[in-house]
Amino acid sequence: MLTPGPDHPITIAPAKSRWRARFGDHVIADTADALILREAGHAPVVYFPREDVSMEFFARAARVTHCPYKGDAAYFTILMDGRFAEHAVWTYEEPYPAMEQIRGRLAFYPDKVEVYSVDDALVNPRSEHVRVDEAVLHTDAGDGHSQREHWTPSEDQPPREGVKLNRLGL
Repeated sequence: MLTPGPDHPITIAPAKSRWRARFGDHVIADTADALILREAGHAPVVYFPREDVSMEFFARAARVTHCPYKGDAAYFTILMDGRFAEHAVWTYEEPYPAMEQIRGRLAFYPDKVEVYSVDDALVNPRSEHVRVDEAVLHTDAGDGHSQREHWTPSEDQPPREGVKLNRLGL
């Protein structure tokens, strides 16, 4: 077991954006809790929490590799829609102490699975980062006037008496 240091730095940090993994036409992982591992001499790797990955498309492979800094990696093969990607996913289920943060998380080989960041506010309706500035600018500026031109109305005229406003008829 080797420990990361100045001669072989490894850092692990929370991702600053939401990350997804796509195999074929399917998003198989989607998380706002990714970790980015940066290791000397290697491209950064995104590690996904297992609970944010569609494990039902994975089959455990017999393959195991060893990293002197991280420990033994186990592999999965993806099988979906008649397509498969052998050993496309890896995980460190019992990493060395210095790599404890990636325990049980999953990473994907980018030549087999597309891994990409997405704007959380665009894909998550409950995002804490949803901009309210646009709505605020359409509110009263304090003098009785809107701060911006009004939005285009969703109705051409007020509803007739007895007509419900809810489009579902409720």
